[in-house]
Amino acid sequence: MGRVVAELGRPETPEETAARKAESSRRYRSSKTFRNLLAALLVTVAVVLVVIAAVPRGTPAPRPEPDVPALAADLSDDLGRPALSPQLPDGWRVNQAVTEGQGGIEAWTMVYVRSGESGFVRVAQGLDTGEEWVAQVLGGAPRTDSIEIDGIAWDVYEPSDPERAGNITYALSTPAGPDQVLIYGDASPETTAIAAASVTAQVKELREIS
Repeated sequence: MGRVVAELGRPETPEETAARKAESSRRYRSSKTFRNLLAALLVTVAVVLVVIAAVPRGTPAPRPEPDVPALAADLSDDLGRPALSPQLPDGWRVNQAVTEGQGGIEAWTMVYVRSGESGFVRVAQGLDTGEEWVAQVLGGAPRTDSIEIDGIAWDVYEPSDPERAGNITYALSTPAGPDQVLIYGDASPETTAIAAASVTAQVKELREIS
C-alpha cells in the first residue's frame, strides 16, 4: 500500500509519490548548494584576512627635504640676482620650496618649521614687487610696528583677523632691491626674527643692486 497522505485520507498516487520525492531532492540540492556557497565565502574571507595580515606594515619613509641652496642657485641664474637661501641653525626643517604666483606676482617661497615648536614660518621673496604685494598676502593687515635685526629695519605686521590673512599671526617685511622680502606665519615673533636674521646678508646684497 502506498504512503497515506493525512490531508487526503488516502494513499498517495504514484504520481504524487514521484512529485514528493522530486521536491524533497530539489530542497536537498538547494540546501546543499547554499551550504557550499557559504563555506566558499568563509574560505575566501579567511584567505583575504591571511593575506592582509601577511602584508608588511612599516612607517612610510620620510619625504626628503627640498634642497633649498640648489634650488636658490638655479633661480638666481634665471633672475640674474640672488634668490634667498636662509642659513638657519640646526633644528629647522624646510617642508616646501617653490616659486608660486599670486595676483600676477611671483614669489620664491620656503616653508619652515622649528623643532619643539608648533607653527610655521614662510620666507618669501616677492619678485619685482613692493609693499602692495605684502598687503595682498596679509589680507590688507596694516603695519603695527618696526624693528631692527642685524642692521636691517623690518616692518612688523600682526593681523587682527588671522583667518582673513591665511592664518598668519605675525609677519616681518623689508624691501630688498627690486624685490620685497616677507617673513610670515603663525610662529612666535622670536622664531620669525631668527628666520629674518638668516637672510640678512642676501637682503643687503639685493639692496646693492637697486
